[in-house]
Amino acid sequence: MKVTAIGTGYVGLVTGACLAEMGNHVVCLDVNPEKIRVLNDGEIPIHEPGLLEVVRRNVAAGRLQFTTDVDMAVQHGTLLFIGVGTPPDEDGSADLQYVVAAARSIGQRMTDYKVIIDKSTVPVGTADKVRTAIKEELVKRGLADMAFAVVSNPEFLKEGAAVEDFMKPDRVVVGSDDEQATLLMRALYAPFNRTQDRMLVMDVKSAEFTKYAANAMLATRISFMNELALLAEKVGADIELVRRGIGSDPRIGYQFLYAGAGYGGSCFPKDVKALVKTAADSGIPLRVLTAVEEANERQKRVLVDKVVARFGNDLKGHRFAIWGLAFKPNTDDMREAPSLVIIDELVQRGATVAAYDPVSMAETARILGPRDDVSLVDSAKAALQGADALLIVTEWKEFRTPDFDEIKTALKAPVVFDGRNLYDPKLMKALGIDYSGIGRG
Repeated sequence: MKVTAIGTGYVGLVTGACLAEMGNHVVCLDVNPEKIRVLNDGEIPIHEPGLLEVVRRNVAAGRLQFTTDVDMAVQHGTLLFIGVGTPPDEDGSADLQYVVAAARSIGQRMTDYKVIIDKSTVPVGTADKVRTAIKEELVKRGLADMAFAVVSNPEFLKEGAAVEDFMKPDRVVVGSDDEQATLLMRALYAPFNRTQDRMLVMDVKSAEFTKYAANAMLATRISFMNELALLAEKVGADIELVRRGIGSDPRIGYQFLYAGAGYGGSCFPKDVKALVKTAADSGIPLRVLTAVEEANERQKRVLVDKVVARFGNDLKGHRFAIWGLAFKPNTDDMREAPSLVIIDELVQRGATVAAYDPVSMAETARILGPRDDVSLVDSAKAALQGADALLIVTEWKEFRTPDFDEIKTALKAPVVFDGRNLYDPKLMKALGIDYSGIGRG
C-alpha cells in the first residue's frame, strides 16, 4: 500500500519505517530540511534502539524515502498519517496548530480519495477539526464533493522500545466511521494481526479518548506508588517489598509500580495536563489526575530534599555527581526530565554538578547551554571524582552493577542517593555506603 507519514519525530518515523518493513511503499515528509538531510544521509535524528537498522534496510529496498516535497508526499499516499508534534499550550491544552496545518496542506493538494489518520496524541474532537480544515481547502478549490475519511489511530509506543511495540502491538486502536477507510486500515495492519486480531475498531472520539485515558492511568500508577513510597519511608516500610506484595495480585500487576524520582518525557506530563484541561472545559474536574500531576512535580524534588537533609540548604562549595539525565533509559529524550529539575534545584542552592548519561549528553548540552556550575562529563567514573555524593536519576543498565569500591574511592564520602532503587540497602550498608533510596524504610 502507498503510505505517507507526515512528521519524522518518534511517532512519524517509527510508523513510517515499520510500515515499510511490512512491504508498504512509504514516504516520510518533514518541513525541517535538516531532519530530512540527516535521514537521507543514512542516520536518524533520535535515539531509538533498532530503528536505524529498520530505516536503512527499507531505504536500501526502495520502500522508504524522505522528502520536504509536500506536493509529492500528498500525492503519493492513499493513507496519510499525521504524526506531528502536539506540544502543551500555555493553558495546558494540546497545541493543534501543526496538526491543522498538516490537514490544510493535504486539502490544498489531494486529487483523489484519501484516508487521513491522526497518529499524533490529540484530544477528543481533533478529527472533527482535521475534517473541517480539509473540507474548507477543498471548497476553496471547487472540490467540495471530493470524498475522504479522517481516522484516529493513536500510538501506544514506549520510547526505548518503540520498534518492538509497533511490530508486536498488544492492541491497534482504530476510530473510524467510514467503511472503506476501516477496510483499508484492516488491510494495512493485517501483517501485525496474523496470530491474533488485535485491532479494536470504535468510533473516532472514543479512540481519541483511549490514548489519553491509557497514559493517565499509567501516570496515576506511578504517582500513587511514589506517594506510598514517601509514607513507607516515614513508617519504616520498604516500598520494594510492598511493590512485590501488591504486584503479585493479578488485578494489579507489576508494571508501572516502581517508585522513583518522578515521570517525564513527551507523553505523560503533556497528556495528563491536556486531559485535565479538557475535563475543566467540560465542567467535569478530574481531581485524581490533578493530584497525580501535583504528586509528580513534588517527586522530582525528593532527591534534592534528601541532599538538603544531609548537607543543609546552603550547598555552596559542594559538588554532586549525577548518573542519568534522559527521562528514561534507552532514549536521549530530555523533555520534562526529572534530572533538569534536580540540577536546577541544586545549583540554585550554590552547588556544582558533574553529570553523565550514556546517550543524552548532546541533547542536555543543547538545553542547558555552556555554564560554569554544570559539567557534562564523558563517563560515570568521571562524574564521581571529588563529588560529595552520587545521585542516580535514570536507571540505565550500566548503573545497575557498578564497582562500589570505585564509588567509595572517588567520592569525598561514600554517600549515594538512589532515585531509582537500583541497589539493596542491606548490601550498601555492608559495603559502608551511606545509602538512601526512595521509600526504602
